[in-house]
Amino acid sequence: MNSCLWATSLIPAHHLSRPGHISRGFLTPWPTAVSPNPGFTATFNMDTKKPRVIPGSRAAFFGYTVQQHDISGRKWLVVGAPLETNGHQKTGDVYKCPVTQGNCTKLNLGRVTLSNVSERKDNMRLGLSLATNPKDNSFLACSPLWSHECGSSYYTTGMCSRVNSNFRFSKTVAPALQRCQTYMDIVIVLDGSNSIYPWVEVQHFLINILKKFYIGPGQIQVGVVQYGEDVVHEFHLNDYRSVKDVVEAASHIEQRGGTETRTAFGIEFARSEAFQKGGRKGAKKVMIVITDGESHDSPDLEKVIQQSERDNVTRYAVAVLGYYNRRGINPEAFLNEIKYIASDPDDKHFFNVTDEAALKDIVDALGDRIFSLEGTNKNETSFGLEMSQTGFSSHVVEDGILLGAVGAYDWNGAVLKETSSGKVIPLRESYLKEFPEELKNHGAYLGYTVTSVVSSRQGRVYVAGAPRFNHTGKVILFTMHSNRSLTIHQALRGEQIGSYYGSEITSVDVDEDGVTDVLLVGAPMYFSEGGERGRVYVYNLRQDRFVYNGTLKDSHGYQNARFGSSIASVRDLNQDSYNDVVVGAPLEDNHGGVIYIYHGLQGSILKTPKQRIPASELAPGLQYFGCSIHGQLDLDEDGLVDLAVGALGNAVILWSRPVVQINASLHFEPSKINIFHRDCKRSGRDATCLAAFLCFTPVFLAPHYQTATVGIRYNATMDERRYTPRAHLDEGGDRYTNRAALLSSGQEHCERINFHVLDTADYVKPVTFSIEYSLEDPDYGPMLDDGWPTTLRVSVPFWNGCNEDEHCVPDLLLDARSDLPTAMEYCQRVLRKPAQDCSAYTLSFDAAVFVIESMRRRVAVEALLENKGENAYSTVLNISQSANLQFASLIQKDDSDGSIECVNEEKRLHKKVCNVSYPFFRAKAKVAFRLDFEFSKSIFLHHLEIQLTAGSDSDEEESTKEDNTALLRFHLKYEADVLFTRSSSLSHYEVKSNSSLERYHGTGPPFHCVFKIQNLGLFPIHGVTMKITVPIATRGGNRLLLLRDFLTDQVNTSCNIWGNGTEYRLAPTEEDLSRTLQLNHSNSDVVSINCNVRLAPNQEINFHLLGNLWLRSLKALKYKLMRITVHAALQRQFHSPFIFREEDPSRQITFEISKQEDSQIPIWIIVGSTLGGLLLLALLVLALWKLGFFKSAKRRREPGLDPTPKVLE
Repeated sequence: MNSCLWATSLIPAHHLSRPGHISRGFLTPWPTAVSPNPGFTATFNMDTKKPRVIPGSRAAFFGYTVQQHDISGRKWLVVGAPLETNGHQKTGDVYKCPVTQGNCTKLNLGRVTLSNVSERKDNMRLGLSLATNPKDNSFLACSPLWSHECGSSYYTTGMCSRVNSNFRFSKTVAPALQRCQTYMDIVIVLDGSNSIYPWVEVQHFLINILKKFYIGPGQIQVGVVQYGEDVVHEFHLNDYRSVKDVVEAASHIEQRGGTETRTAFGIEFARSEAFQKGGRKGAKKVMIVITDGESHDSPDLEKVIQQSERDNVTRYAVAVLGYYNRRGINPEAFLNEIKYIASDPDDKHFFNVTDEAALKDIVDALGDRIFSLEGTNKNETSFGLEMSQTGFSSHVVEDGILLGAVGAYDWNGAVLKETSSGKVIPLRESYLKEFPEELKNHGAYLGYTVTSVVSSRQGRVYVAGAPRFNHTGKVILFTMHSNRSLTIHQALRGEQIGSYYGSEITSVDVDEDGVTDVLLVGAPMYFSEGGERGRVYVYNLRQDRFVYNGTLKDSHGYQNARFGSSIASVRDLNQDSYNDVVVGAPLEDNHGGVIYIYHGLQGSILKTPKQRIPASELAPGLQYFGCSIHGQLDLDEDGLVDLAVGALGNAVILWSRPVVQINASLHFEPSKINIFHRDCKRSGRDATCLAAFLCFTPVFLAPHYQTATVGIRYNATMDERRYTPRAHLDEGGDRYTNRAALLSSGQEHCERINFHVLDTADYVKPVTFSIEYSLEDPDYGPMLDDGWPTTLRVSVPFWNGCNEDEHCVPDLLLDARSDLPTAMEYCQRVLRKPAQDCSAYTLSFDAAVFVIESMRRRVAVEALLENKGENAYSTVLNISQSANLQFASLIQKDDSDGSIECVNEEKRLHKKVCNVSYPFFRAKAKVAFRLDFEFSKSIFLHHLEIQLTAGSDSDEEESTKEDNTALLRFHLKYEADVLFTRSSSLSHYEVKSNSSLERYHGTGPPFHCVFKIQNLGLFPIHGVTMKITVPIATRGGNRLLLLRDFLTDQVNTSCNIWGNGTEYRLAPTEEDLSRTLQLNHSNSDVVSINCNVRLAPNQEINFHLLGNLWLRSLKALKYKLMRITVHAALQRQFHSPFIFREEDPSRQITFEISKQEDSQIPIWIIVGSTLGGLLLLALLVLALWKLGFFKSAKRRREPGLDPTPKVLE
């Protein structure tokens, strides 16, 4: 059934009602956070401009359920109002409403009563569920809270009324209604003989016990017989039907008197006559015998009691001992007789009192004993259906009616079936497979909704929802059997606690082939994004099982929408021959309500809604729109199915609009644009003129509209995606026109549009002609099929100027060369070696290679593209290069016949595309150009590749395409530009005889040698080995130096050291090195160090050697001057891509060691030498004095003397 799961102040929506409450909640507004979603504006063919809104009582919840109804071709809307008042009771009721105009009429189904039961109709919620039978146009209206009185309880079993096609009540359906355990015929047999005294006490007892009885239809009937000598009927069983009337009658019973007590006669009279006059078939027979003495016809008792046993009369016997006590008579015989009269066991059926006044003391006990008979029937179903609320949901099938009974079996629920041959009530055990006993206290509410599906193998299978099973909900698919058992074929389970999964279920036969295609399960309280947005699960039938296939999409963004509160399978709305689905979200839009329409499509339904209809678009003040939905009939006789939707206090009819498909076509005369043939003038200029012929043919999908018309408006645009169009309309000279047309169903309508083409640079790509069309009045009348195209784009091409068949065959030729030198050229030009030496040099490489000089940043390619054939349209040049190159520039040579322009670049793929003489590359034309590529600073490869490929949109022959590509692929060697230097803290050391070892801690003077390599080039260096040899001992085993440590200042440099672990003796031996001037790796024991060198551009590395000269050996060895040489060399590894301008560059550090000779001079030589020297000095001084060396020049000069010497003659 399709009705709301409404939250309400009357009852929580998550809790089913107990007796006296409504089971399915009604709407009461409360504040709700709503997130509007203006982005969803889908519209289709349900008319929202002219709905029919049928008003009703909001207090009665008119509109809670709606059903379309057909009576002999006249259409009606049946509307449920579950809180409608009839008299002083809120029974609920159902209205019939005309679909076009006029007021609704109440059917007064609330006045329908069941005979022979004490019913309670207040708040029975008539109209809470409605189900139509399309075979006979009857419908079922249910009152799930209808209850009847059974003893001290009211059993809410539920009841439905069947209404025929003329809106007349025809039958009551109440499969859960069972006979009350208080269904009893009680006959009281009073002893009215003279010995009874006082009579008033007997009368009080009679009245009090009658007040204990539940007298009424379907319950207890009471008759009274009084006996003494004779027996009389005080009143029959069917004389009075209420406690009040029976008590009134009993109060007027007078004592008949008599001298005899004929108890056997009185019992037989009651058995044979009193139970026959007004007795009911099937009622429990109870007899209460009250007497104060032994019977005068006791011999007849045995026979009378046997006959009573045969008639299943339960007998209660009360012995009044007043007479015996007043006279002091032993009552033993009397008591034994009374016990014989009472049914077994005596402790339950026998009473005795001291006197008549004490009768009042056993009233309660006697009443309790009688009504304990209510529990004597141990049939489980008798207790399982008392609160079943049958009719909470309903569904019509071929052979009867399915009714959901949510309160059955301790609120776990059940599904009952009413058929023409009887009713089927499955036993509790039938459900245990999916509803285990340990979860019985959860209240699964099975039967909250019922429907059925049809599979090709299993036939009709029933479906029922249990939204509270294990708090997450469950749906079962099952078949019922006449032996009150079930076969459960499949169970579907909910995923979220409290989502009420299974509260709405709908099966959909999309293609109307008689087999169900889709099963939809609603979970309207599914919580997401901060509210109870709701969710609808989609299951598709696959080999007799339903397989989950996602969920329906709603408008996304509305909190507390309760999407899925109602789900209806409706007949084809959009006239595509597939049935559709409508889903209600009654709390969406701040409780205004929304419905969503989903279209069927070949065995399934589209999960995205085609139309969202909010109540706010239909009428002001609508609330909870979408609480119920029905759509099976054409209500306005236009051949289209219409929708009925319930709201709070309103029922809304939405009319379907016819759907039309418009076929459009476009052709041109002439079919191509010949720019070489100017056949008209426009705006004073020569032009090529053409005509476009645009044709429309409308096709209405509904048969009733085969002669209808539809008005459209269309736009025609030329070259819409170009900033400047190449074609213009003759009318107005613009690219755009807007026109209207009136189309007749099935008839082609054509219009001519004249246009022209002036000069244009681009006549390769055709001119596009775009048509967009829409309804002239989209709010009324037909609706365009939303799956049908409403645009048309047709292109008119240019004539290409080639041969008669317009087939151009170009012949492109591409040639390219680079400026990289080969290894031979590099050797001769850079290394300046003769040719014969260079031949040997290049043979050292594993293949012919090209050399990248150290300072080279770019590589250039000289290229020539030539077209030796016909015009080549849309000629492109594709440039790709290896990852170690980056495109830098393209320079076109001045002597080219065309142009070349690069339009885009795919840097990640190292590709570039260039247009050549766009739009076409003329025949016999040439384009010469230069390409420059820069070497990448981050990617280093051992090869270089540049590929140029020319192509066009024209069809070049395969045999000439080989020369369309130029591939430059080189193996590379890189010139390493390194600066190799060395330094040392020690260059010369003189070994003296008095040199002390203690000064150097037992070794000798320290040294620190450094070899430095700097990468001055543009490329990272690798594949190079640094080899250092350090002489540490003579061949005679005398240590020369001690290498303490070797360090590099780069952590990623790996080194291997050999020879440093050799043990040499500490005490030197004699060894003559006087003829050995230099000690190096060739004549000494050495330590060898090999390091792999990796240097980024502008990076350096230092190799540090730390150690001490071995002074003991240097003092002991025989030599005058000795040179110890540390040698370092850079070597290319075998596959290294690097070369050096000097072969294996090397550097060396030399320690020059000199030795001072020991000598002793005699003392006499020293003394003689000293004296000789002093004598020599004295003689020298004397000679100088003699010569006047020590006289002053001033004294030799006399005054007056002429200083000039004279010449002697």
